[in-house]
Amino acid sequence: MIPQGWLDSILPEMIGIRHDLHAHPEIGMEEVRTSGIVAAELTRMGLPFEQGIGGTGVVAAIHGTRPGPTIGLRADMDALAITEETGLPYASTNGLMHACGHDGHTTMLLTAARWLAENRDFPGTVHLIFQPAEEGRGGAKAMLRDGLFKRFPCDMIFGLHNTPGMPAGEFGLREGAMMAGAGKWEVTFRGKGGHGGVTPHLTQDISYASAHFVLALQGIVGRHVPPLEPAVLSVGHIGGGNPEAYNVVPSRLLLRGTMRCFSEETANILTDQLEIAARAAAALTGCKVEVEAAYDMPPLINDPRCYALALAAAQAVAGRGQVEPELGRTTGSEDFACMMREVPGAFMRIGNGRAADGSFHAVHTPHYDFNDEIIGPGARYWVTLVHQALDAGATASV
Repeated sequence: MIPQGWLDSILPEMIGIRHDLHAHPEIGMEEVRTSGIVAAELTRMGLPFEQGIGGTGVVAAIHGTRPGPTIGLRADMDALAITEETGLPYASTNGLMHACGHDGHTTMLLTAARWLAENRDFPGTVHLIFQPAEEGRGGAKAMLRDGLFKRFPCDMIFGLHNTPGMPAGEFGLREGAMMAGAGKWEVTFRGKGGHGGVTPHLTQDISYASAHFVLALQGIVGRHVPPLEPAVLSVGHIGGGNPEAYNVVPSRLLLRGTMRCFSEETANILTDQLEIAARAAAALTGCKVEVEAAYDMPPLINDPRCYALALAAAQAVAGRGQVEPELGRTTGSEDFACMMREVPGAFMRIGNGRAADGSFHAVHTPHYDFNDEIIGPGARYWVTLVHQALDAGATASV
């Protein structure tokens, strides 16, 4: 456990780093300044590290004083294309925004790294994984393509993310499927356009086809997915024709959307039924249709053993009453799941707090801000997890 006195002495500096990152956010795969700050801090700690992994990723190693297993701790670094409206003195200066708290995640891991670099009385090795582009730009996959776990082998990996609305410093996770897999779909209707006022009967009205398609989508989850299996299928974009050409039936119309579910079986149902619905809608007017649907993010599934290690570490930090061991599932997705398909791991939530009246600003909104008060609990969780997990692994291998 990190002593409170040590935390009190270092937290003002770490909060300053967090505020600096917040004021200068960078979108995925463009975290040049951010990764440079991480590299500078690791250099100050005397830790060996490599940059440029998966684009702008950074990975460092901390070796314990005796042999043992290897644990990977991951923090994300990227921001979002959102204009900040917090009015904070350290608000973003460039039109982007740390609207998901990745500035805080990076700071928590750097804080834990400082303690571990100075206090190496643990078996094995800790790999610190500072990941780019978590927000839908494929950072985890990019690091994996760069040989992340071949270059930095891990026996187990762990992630940590803040959750607005959960009391500050409380923790939560669940065994098994915790976050949904996410997919994208795109449907393009093409047909003979024409004059909508004079010769509509001579067109292959793709707007009519697309309307039937959208209605059909709403029945897929309710009538093809088992009732106890969560799934989401949503339309996010519809575009066709020119708004100034109101009397023209368009010849091309594009629809795009998202899919969410927790199993491969359900993923197959959604993609299969989506194509069936699109082709049936096209048949109504005789137009053509092109369908693309694929999952780019798998479900996040906590490994049972890693779940138990993460749960024990959180309970040691916050107390049993401040840790939810059966946190509800969410259809949000997390690309740390890509890493967890390669190496067993677990993903933890830490409360970001709420106002006295119970209100809070959710992530991915212009008024959100990471709570500096949870830097300490987050760092303590990382350090406790390292000691408990590596000690348990070293004992099991004897």
